[in-house]
Amino acid sequence: MAEAGAHLTSSTAQEQPSIFEVLAQESLMDAVKPALRHAVKVLAESNPSRYGFLWQCFDELYLLLDFLLQKHFLSHCSASFSENFYGLKRVCGGQQGQLPLNRRSYWRSLLLLCLVPYLRAKVEAVLAKQRDEEDFSIRLSQSRFQRMYRAGVAAYPYVSSAWQALVFCQQLLFVFGVAKTHSPLLWLARVRLARLSAQDLKEMELREESQRGPIGGSPLQRMWHLLSQATRGFAVSLSTTLSLGVFFLQFLEWWYSSENQSTVKTLTTLPAPPPPLYLQPANQSAAECERYLHTCPLCHRPRTNATVLSTSGFVFCYRCVYTYVKAHRRCPVTGYPSELQQLIKIYSPES
Repeated sequence: MAEAGAHLTSSTAQEQPSIFEVLAQESLMDAVKPALRHAVKVLAESNPSRYGFLWQCFDELYLLLDFLLQKHFLSHCSASFSENFYGLKRVCGGQQGQLPLNRRSYWRSLLLLCLVPYLRAKVEAVLAKQRDEEDFSIRLSQSRFQRMYRAGVAAYPYVSSAWQALVFCQQLLFVFGVAKTHSPLLWLARVRLARLSAQDLKEMELREESQRGPIGGSPLQRMWHLLSQATRGFAVSLSTTLSLGVFFLQFLEWWYSSENQSTVKTLTTLPAPPPPLYLQPANQSAAECERYLHTCPLCHRPRTNATVLSTSGFVFCYRCVYTYVKAHRRCPVTGYPSELQQLIKIYSPES
């Protein structure tokens, strides 16, 4: 809705953007990370030994890429990538639209743009992992710290709901003209959003031309200049790629959204693979083969509390595979990325 209505107010002469524009620029970056995450997941599953580290360190790698991208646009355009994409800029609270940002506002904006989403994603991942462990493990006597930790896990949904309510109230105040910012993060950075003018574009072009001048000074200054130019080139190429693929990324966000997962599974579900016959030792009697079929691939003893890992189809002892997947987050036989919620208990008629 925000993207569809952004053009309705883009030609107005007012400096303050509309609610459609600010919501549209927020939804742009929200579509980038899930699409990149899915691409890295497919790459890691295609070759776990070579690209598995990309999936395990995805949040850190995305933080680095996001830092380089946002640093470039804040330095040259006084706006984040998505804000610049929609023709917006960041202005200090007491200024009348001058560029660039002062040093304090620049670093506040950079930290809030990159660090806050990273910390939030990490907290949500830890809490999701904790809930899965509670569902798949026996609750023993807990220490005082563990009880406080569980209380924090239980309180996080309420804290998150309170934050969403605060954001909604801030957006309402912005719509009615009471507040100058639509987000509490902008208020914390002491900045507000405004539309780019023709004078701003001329000033940015002049700054870029002055930075392309001859390299002088000490070797350390020249090295720093070359490093900054390389970082700028990388950020420009990355931003150009994102600009060209923004609509494709939004399509991927819709395709892999939670509301569309039933349709995706129906269209993309593959047939079950054949049983792993290559693991069965050759030249064995029928009794030995029967005993081998009931052996755990990890401990090499008869399975107890048989559990299958849905990502690969192999059956293990519950204790063996639970400990291994919790520590390594992959299948011990195939190396496919796996999580604890993919363990399935097998109930045989004998049990």
